[in-house]
Amino acid sequence: MSDMITADLVDLDLAAQTKEAAARSLAERMVALGRVTDLDGFLADVAAREAQMPTGLDGGIGIPHCRSEHVTEPTLAFGRPADGIDFGAPDGPADLIFLIAAPAGADDAHLTILSALARRLMDPDFTAALRAATDPAATASLISGDTAPPAAPEPAAAATPEEPSPAPAAPAAPVPFRVVAVTSCPTGIAHTYMAAEALEQAGQAEGVEVVVEPQGSAGFTRLDPAVIAAADGVIFAHDVPVREKERFAGKPTVDVGVKAGINRPAELLAEVRDKAARGETTAPAGTGSPVDEAGGPGEGYGTKLRKWLMSGVSYMVPFVAAGGLLIALGFAIGGYTIDKAPSVAEHFVWTDSTSWAALLFQVGGLAFSFLVPVLAGYIAYGMADRPGLVPGFVGGSIALTINAGFLGGLAAGLIAGGTVMAIQRVKVPAALRGIMPVVVIPLISSAVVGFLMFLVVGKPIAELQKALTDWLSGLSGANAVILGVVLGLMMCFDLGGPLNKVAYAFAVGGLANPNDGSLKVMAAVMAAGMVPPLAMALATVVRGGLFNRTERENGKAAWVLGSSFITEGAIPFAAADPLRVIPSAMAGGAVTGALSMLFECTLRAPHGGIFVLPLIGNPVLYLIAILAGTAVSAALVILLKGMGGRGDGKAVEGTPATESGTAPKVPATV
Repeated sequence: MSDMITADLVDLDLAAQTKEAAARSLAERMVALGRVTDLDGFLADVAAREAQMPTGLDGGIGIPHCRSEHVTEPTLAFGRPADGIDFGAPDGPADLIFLIAAPAGADDAHLTILSALARRLMDPDFTAALRAATDPAATASLISGDTAPPAAPEPAAAATPEEPSPAPAAPAAPVPFRVVAVTSCPTGIAHTYMAAEALEQAGQAEGVEVVVEPQGSAGFTRLDPAVIAAADGVIFAHDVPVREKERFAGKPTVDVGVKAGINRPAELLAEVRDKAARGETTAPAGTGSPVDEAGGPGEGYGTKLRKWLMSGVSYMVPFVAAGGLLIALGFAIGGYTIDKAPSVAEHFVWTDSTSWAALLFQVGGLAFSFLVPVLAGYIAYGMADRPGLVPGFVGGSIALTINAGFLGGLAAGLIAGGTVMAIQRVKVPAALRGIMPVVVIPLISSAVVGFLMFLVVGKPIAELQKALTDWLSGLSGANAVILGVVLGLMMCFDLGGPLNKVAYAFAVGGLANPNDGSLKVMAAVMAAGMVPPLAMALATVVRGGLFNRTERENGKAAWVLGSSFITEGAIPFAAADPLRVIPSAMAGGAVTGALSMLFECTLRAPHGGIFVLPLIGNPVLYLIAILAGTAVSAALVILLKGMGGRGDGKAVEGTPATESGTAPKVPATV
């Protein structure tokens, strides 16, 4: 690891008071050494990773880290602030800060070395030596493993009597309680291996035999099936789906986030032992689902249904962005008659811009054609795991064939997932279990879904889809304004949560078969989604004293995020002061949505913000609608904060905002 950290990357007197400032200070050292090519781009990737989950750990450790295309080689920087910095750890600020920068295509060897560091951070001798270090070069050597930390002194041995009495024969050692565990985190660099080390150490202390399978970025080595079979319990400490989870079915299982594996491993071991004592087990292999099993206890079907639908939408969004923007670019270059161009496979002129426009349009159209099948396939996947994919995609394709559209895709996904779940509950002879997921389930479920979609539910849904399309086409006047208000409220209520996703999915679904009404809906949805971050940015400029220092810094970034239709730019403000920020954002979003519909603005691109302004119908009026909503939200949030007495630049009492800017995170928007 000596090539990853040098004395120039160690700051034993880190002069920073916030996690953002600490990351910037350490990243500047990486830039100076040529290991990071774009400081702001890299810091944006660090912030995006931090938004997924705070990187503070118990014991005064902060490990901001990310993969980034702006990193030239795996690099590690270390800082030690005097007063500690809040990285969101339950036990308080961190005084040992490691900034880990991995290239987007880091090789397995480097990631393995970084994982070794993550494990060493669980060693109290190692962290004590870092706190006592005085020389940057020696500190770099200690972190790289070239120098071993001084071992803690062993306690003095107790005096033994001169003539000890003979000890009785020792009974046969009891078989220890055996636990297998899987750990994983979004980047698979640090938390994954720290949780593994913590569980192993806790197992040694508790007399429990623990074997861990860290599923990190460098790949993973599967546990021996015999080890899994012999285990008395299972612990999943993960923030991304456990790969091949069915291997562990039928055993007492504790399922938690990866940080729980780091912070309270002994509690997890005690919990899995209690479950084993009570005889609690998971469902047999194949009867669970990624979404169902990830849910908390006592979740109702409404909550599960929302998760299933969000599973489909989340997988659909990349197709939306790629296909929709390519189509929009095709229109921008070739005009609105480009959809009549012949296939580029048969006619393409290299020097003709129309041919290039047709290429973009046709590639985008093909990507867009996957929207409904992907939606249906991954709704079924959320319900029934991989066996649901085949009938889900088949059902989604049928929905397109019979013109059932977006609604047909929703229905097909739910039917496919439900069909597979029903088949999985049927007891079959052991001899047939091996071919069930490969042959029997895809065959039967696809036939059932095909029958239901073609002959039973497909036609009524197609009629409903047609009625909805006709209604959107005929929207005008007051009806259009009311719809714009509703969509604006939904986009701004939860800033990327279920209501936001429903509104966005509704708009995108209309682009599959665009008409004047659906294009108006897409325009209103994007405009309203831009308002919250723009409004917060404006408020921090107009009345900066109402916001703390970190919020004012976030306000600068919110200008760009809002202009790009990234509603998450308002999340830090909403998380710190939801009772003032969210109603203000909703009011502005409603105004913008209503004005966009009233002005009859249209949009063919599903994303892009002001950067797709040339593709917007009535662009000047569209900007006026956005500015009006932004002004309304900014004025309201300033008024409410002023009434609340927040004029000194400090956080309102009782809200989670601090001068460090740490606040709970909520899911990002599209």
